[in-house]
Amino acid sequence: MLKATQILVRVIVLAGSAAAFVGCGQRGPLYLPSAPEAQQRATLPETLNPTTKSDAEKPAK
Repeated sequence: MLKATQILVRVIVLAGSAAAFVGCGQRGPLYLPSAPEAQQRATLPETLNPTTKSDAEKPAK
């Protein structure tokens, strides 16, 4: 008969495996959008810290 810890370990392993299989469903190549609408989107640093200005908004020296 299975012990509680064995059951818990098996459930965690199965849940982790299922999450990994579901998470890898991206199809096709990854690319950077080049459409004009995409030029106005926030970059990753702007998303992580919205209080900082991007290089385009900084005054020229």
